[in-house]
This record gives sequence, C-alpha cells and structure tokens, in this order.
Amino acid sequence: MRFVVGFGVVAGLGDFVYEGARSVVGPYLATFGASAAAVGLVTGAGEAVALLFRLVSGPLTDRTQRPWPITIAGYAITMVAVPLLAVGQLLWQVVILVIGERFGKAVRSPAKGTMLAAASSSIGRGRAFAIQEALDQAGAVVGPLVVAAMVAISGYRLGFAVLAIPAAASLVVLAVLRLRAPHPEAYETVTADGQETKNVGEQGGRPQLSARFWGYSAFTALTMLGYATFAVLAFHLQVRHVVPTYEIPIIYAAAMGVDAVAALGSGWIYDRVGLRGLVVLPMLAAIVPALSFSTDVALVWVGALVWGAAMGVHESTMKAAVADLVPPSRRGSGYGIFAAVYGVAWLAGSAAIGALYDVSVTAIVVFTTVAQLVALLAFFAFLAGGDDARGNRTVL
Repeated sequence: MRFVVGFGVVAGLGDFVYEGARSVVGPYLATFGASAAAVGLVTGAGEAVALLFRLVSGPLTDRTQRPWPITIAGYAITMVAVPLLAVGQLLWQVVILVIGERFGKAVRSPAKGTMLAAASSSIGRGRAFAIQEALDQAGAVVGPLVVAAMVAISGYRLGFAVLAIPAAASLVVLAVLRLRAPHPEAYETVTADGQETKNVGEQGGRPQLSARFWGYSAFTALTMLGYATFAVLAFHLQVRHVVPTYEIPIIYAAAMGVDAVAALGSGWIYDRVGLRGLVVLPMLAAIVPALSFSTDVALVWVGALVWGAAMGVHESTMKAAVADLVPPSRRGSGYGIFAAVYGVAWLAGSAAIGALYDVSVTAIVVFTTVAQLVALLAFFAFLAGGDDARGNRTVL
C-alpha cells in the first residue's frame, strides 16, 4: 500500500502538469488557427501515440525486466515537453510538444502498470488502481485550476510555464521512490497467506493472452470510438463563446474531481462483482455529446461531469482488469496491446467527432449513440462468454 500511495503522489504531480496543460490545449491550438477537425486529429493522434507506442515499451519491459529506467525516462520526456509549450511560436511546434507529452506516457505506462499490478496482488486490484487514480486526479484537479488562474492573469504561456515547478517535483519524488523500492516485483512473490500467486492465462507454466483478454479489448475499443477527447469539447466552448476562456480549465478540473470519485467507486465495485460493473460505461459515454456540445452553460457543466465519471471508470477498472486477464510475465505486453487497441479506436473516434462538429452537433450525437449501442451489445456478448477477469463465473 505504501508503494501504491507513493506512486500515487508521483502520478498526482504528473497529472498536475499534463492535465493542467491538456485542459487548455484545444483553445490554445485554436489561437494558432487550428480548426475543430484539426484539434480532434491532433489530440486523437496524441492519444494514439500514448497508447500505440506501448506496443514497443510493453514488450521491452517484459524482456528487460527493468521497469524503473523505462518509467523514469517516460516521466522525464513528459515533464520537459509540457513547460516548453510556453515558448512555442508556430502551430507545428506546439503539435510536436503536445504529441511528445503523450509519447512520454507511452514510454512509462506499461512499466508503471506492471509495478503497480505486482504491488496490488494482495490488497485488491480494483482498490489499488482506484487509489492510484484518485491520487492521480487530485493533481488533475489542482493543475487546471492553477492554469486557469495563470490564463486569467496573463494568458496561455504563463499557464504552461508555471507547470515547470510540479514537473521538477514529480521527478524528485520518483527518484526517491526508486531508491526506497528498487524491486517492486517482489510484492507478487507470495500473497498475504503465503501462497504463490497465479493469474488467469497461465496454463502449464506457459504464459498466453487469452480469448477473454481479446474480447475485453474489443469492447473497450468500441466504447472509445464514441468518446471525444476533452480538447474537442473545450474547442467548442472556446469558438462558440459558451464560457469565458479562463473557465474552461475550471470545468476540466471539476471533471477530474468526478473522475477521482468515480474511480474509487468503480474499483470497489470491480473487487466485488468483477467486470459486470462496466455496463454503465457505454451509457455514460452516450449522453456526453448531447450535453457537452450544448450552448447552455448548465448542460455543459453536467456533460463535463459525466465525461469525468466515464474517464474514472476507464482509468481504474479497465487497468485493474488487464492485470487480472494477463499473466505476470506478459503484463508489459498485455498493457501495451490493450493500450494500442484503445488508442487506435480513440484516434478514429476523436477525428470523426471533430470532423462531424463542422457538420452538426446532431451528427455527433447520432454517431456516439450508435457507437455506444454497439459497444453495449459487445459487452453483453463478452459477459456471456464465460469467466470474468478474476476467474469467477459470470452471471447475466
């Protein structure tokens, strides 16, 4: 638990930095002349990079069995890229930094996930990943609020520049944690009762990725096809003048607060009923566009909070489930593959929603509703297929 909480502090400082930046990336790109389609494409590409490149960093983690250097390198890339947004002068420079920040996440995430999965083996994976996400989102709440204050005082550049302080702090805390816990994989050697651990997918001592893992990945991809990045939502708020510019990161901070609460609740449910709790995810995602692309301020706020709740489920339960669906020696690869599927789907969905925004909001609502309906049907088919991620028989 100390390791989980310690990494939560690192993640919280990291989220202070990159979620603070992401809260205004859409409007910031608009100041360089980017269209809604361009914002959707850039931010969707960023998410795809953050997830697709895990196909490399995940197997690398498995082969080297050295998650710490990979994790530290990934954090360093992100913590350098974000403050540099303050000095970008041309659109292409800003785009490179936005995608570079996401690349840092791609480098570190599988290695970080394998360490947290090991540390969570005896305390409940839903609980551990939920705590991690809640601490994560504490930084994601504070960061956008600080950026909002800086934008109100002096504009976007000051907002990005001030993020250099928590960026440096995150690297210091990460280095301390590395010194205190150099071998986190040892947490999974035995469980609390002294028995050797065994995960779904290991049969006869030969690790493999199960059909359940692939079915779960397919369901996740379908949900992301109909899920917009916040940057597209923020773009709408900026160009339609729905709220003042400085209020956009405040809305994002509120969404991150809901994300933290939803993560804790979702993690608690996962430890008790398994993946059945994910049935709410397509439903939440389906109603976001009708609310968030409104010009009614109250509806926009509600939509942002629902968006945050869906993200909380994504970031906690989905990561916990991958840890249970994949054998320990293949977790880096499992996280990488899962993230790649997730990322390609989010890129396609974000680009489509950005392009549809230039057509009509109604088109976005129809597209999202259809995508989430298909996802829901896929989810029921997945549940009907057999055991859940933790080896329990699924009951519809």
